[in-house]
Amino acid sequence: MIDTSQKEIWFVTGSQHLYGDDTLKQVAKNSQEIVKGFNTSSLIPITIVYKPTVKTSDEITAVCQDANISKNCIGIITWMHTFSPAKMWIKGLTILNKPLCHLHTQFNAEIPWKSIDMDFMNLNQSAHGDREFGFMMTRMRKKRKVVVGHWQDERVQKKLDIWSRVVLGWDELQNLKVARIGDNMRGVAVTEGDKVDAQMRFGFSVNGYDSSDVVKYINKVTDSELNKLLVIYEDSYELTTSLKKGGDQRESLVNAAKIELGLRKFLEEGGFKAFTDTFENLGELKQLPGLAVQRLMADGYGFGGEGDWKTAAMVRALKVMNTGLEGGVSFMEDYTYHFTPQGSYVLGSHMLEICPSIADEHKPSCQVHPLGIGGKEDPARLVFNTATGSAINVSLVDMGNRFRLVVNEVEAVKPAEDLPNLPVARVLWDAKPNLEIAATAWILAGGAHHTVYCQNLDSEYMEDFADIAGIELLVIDERTTVRDFKDRINANEAYYHMFQHRF
Repeated sequence: MIDTSQKEIWFVTGSQHLYGDDTLKQVAKNSQEIVKGFNTSSLIPITIVYKPTVKTSDEITAVCQDANISKNCIGIITWMHTFSPAKMWIKGLTILNKPLCHLHTQFNAEIPWKSIDMDFMNLNQSAHGDREFGFMMTRMRKKRKVVVGHWQDERVQKKLDIWSRVVLGWDELQNLKVARIGDNMRGVAVTEGDKVDAQMRFGFSVNGYDSSDVVKYINKVTDSELNKLLVIYEDSYELTTSLKKGGDQRESLVNAAKIELGLRKFLEEGGFKAFTDTFENLGELKQLPGLAVQRLMADGYGFGGEGDWKTAAMVRALKVMNTGLEGGVSFMEDYTYHFTPQGSYVLGSHMLEICPSIADEHKPSCQVHPLGIGGKEDPARLVFNTATGSAINVSLVDMGNRFRLVVNEVEAVKPAEDLPNLPVARVLWDAKPNLEIAATAWILAGGAHHTVYCQNLDSEYMEDFADIAGIELLVIDERTTVRDFKDRINANEAYYHMFQHRF
């Protein structure tokens, strides 16, 4: 359900009429070759579209206007091949509402020592042309990604890959609809927030629905649809004996399948790509959706438990960013700790709803167990361990006067022992720089207990996202100290108070 095939990023080269037609023809030719190189690269996932060289304020404004109204254009890469007087860019940059990446490169990698002359110098002026352009964006307080290096270098193309993926996620949020099925978990603070402000800032809308809106679709599920899905369950997962045909818990699996079919239809017809639910508002649902939520997340839907619409939207955005990469993205919760002298770890899990996209190589087990809360029948769920390796936990929180993105870099590790009595999916991670500092910093930052857990994206993706969104970013990594982290929080309070009209 994630289709990025129609999305494109425009490549806009700046120059001016001062250098004559021959130079401008060469500028265009070189720009086209760079675009061709990007489009044949295996590192850049989005089609890059060449746009004619802009040489006047009117041409710059026109291409920015076109980008704004183009449904397929999700961002712009700019490059100053020659010197492009930056006052020409003011009007265009003022109206531009698509993300911008400033590529500071030049067509040739090396100086041709024996043949270099002033014609060559006039053509290849990126070294100071891009600085002029950079000044104007900084003067205008324009947030952007800056990538420096030769355009053929793998490192440069990887930077563009990261930014392109973030732009895909940002574009997704602009039209995202989040269905909040039931309200916020009663008495909980962090899953609340200003939904109107969020729509103004990020683009996604959040509207409330009752479980009865889903039950209507569940009641229309046909036997044919149900039997087909049950076969998929049997082929995809290790069903416990009690869930197989004739088993004493088979009816629980049948009810889970009905919930999935009804919920999926509700989301599809409503155009929702993310949703929440809460165990305190299940209505006529026979069980809390567990298996259904896990499978919907695996298909690309965003999800947040207990009405957590911010996390649901971010799960969807990161799943779009992660398209085509190994590993996955899941709704997550810091659940319990493992404190030992040798090291301390976090066991992440939730009642039911962890996405199997992050599972290890073993086939997930489908099981039914009592839940203990919600007052409903025992729900079906997938149980598995997750793959080891580097990951990030991401939390979007509403600070009242601004949104804050908190990121912790972690390392998933194998549990020291089996967990035969824990009937949920789980991941054990080592928080960087260590649990003491990471948890202290997270709590000081007001990070939520719900997060987005992602195995392939790193902090650079989130830095680009925060810049595009114009929100605060706090990263907890190997270099974090509590003292410096406190200082940054205090400095940010002053910064966002002084410039709140810009954010």
